[in-house]
Amino acid sequence: MEKDRLLAFSDGVIAIIITIMVLELHAPEEATLAALAAVWPTFLSYVLSFIYVAIYWNNHHHMMHTVERVNGAVLWANMALLFFLSLLPFTTAWMGETHGAKWPTIVYGVSLLAPALAYYVLQNVIIASHGADHVLKRAIGGDWKGNISPLLYLAGIAAAFVDPRLAQACFVVVALIWLVPDRRIERAVMGGERA
Repeated sequence: MEKDRLLAFSDGVIAIIITIMVLELHAPEEATLAALAAVWPTFLSYVLSFIYVAIYWNNHHHMMHTVERVNGAVLWANMALLFFLSLLPFTTAWMGETHGAKWPTIVYGVSLLAPALAYYVLQNVIIASHGADHVLKRAIGGDWKGNISPLLYLAGIAAAFVDPRLAQACFVVVALIWLVPDRRIERAVMGGERA
């Protein structure tokens, strides 16, 4: 099976996720800076979630560039990733509207951890379907970003029981780690094309 349909479907779902998130942003009814300040937490949670969705889209794009064929396991692993990403608009809105209260922050942290785990599964399903010497396996190597991210999410979830701001700081740190473009797959693919 070709990967083009999977990519087109994934791109469409991710575009819808971003659209739903932005539709949750509501302009203040009053024309004052105080009214604008009241919606600031919702806007900040939207920005953080938008960055996360963009990171997933970029990394998904690069990872799928290495895929030569798609089987049922890859399709289902990809659907799991998209499912967990599709929960972000809800958890983003809840955290923003409650000004980062404890339980919404904990649920938001879980909604960040779930796609990270699903991405890991998708990555490993692709490697398993293509063989241990596949370019993706060579490219990810030790994957320190992928290994530390779930630990930071778990630390954030635990920290939310003490102070939700500590949790939110953990979530921002993970986004900052991934905001720096990861060129491993690009280098591995380019190296393979030259060989």
